[in-house]
Amino acid sequence: MAKKKILLVDDDPDILGSMETALADLDAELITARDGDSALQQVGEQQPHVLVLDMMLPRRSGFLVLQGLKVKKRKGEKPYVIMITGNEGSRHKDFAETLGVDDYINKPFRMERLVESVRNLLEKD
Repeated sequence: MAKKKILLVDDDPDILGSMETALADLDAELITARDGDSALQQVGEQQPHVLVLDMMLPRRSGFLVLQGLKVKKRKGEKPYVIMITGNEGSRHKDFAETLGVDDYINKPFRMERLVESVRNLLEKD
């Protein structure tokens, strides 16, 4: 059985590095992207099981990445999506949920919270 893949997408190298460190102990391959266009490309090429996606990204926002996934995914296929954001308020969260986000985490967050969410999603299948 192939290792499950986790795609981490954030334009802040410190946050990306922290996520990689926090998730390193999971039995999964970690892949990274630093902008929305690269994220969509990596989803198509790597077919990750879990996508950790920042909302505010260069080239294409996290929302536009999610909309692109809806167009590209076949029925029944899904990378589970965890959106992370510094934007407060329920309007962004509600919109993300209509686009199929499985979990929504506000920055700043404890890495244990992210690890728990990723672990739960990896165990779904």
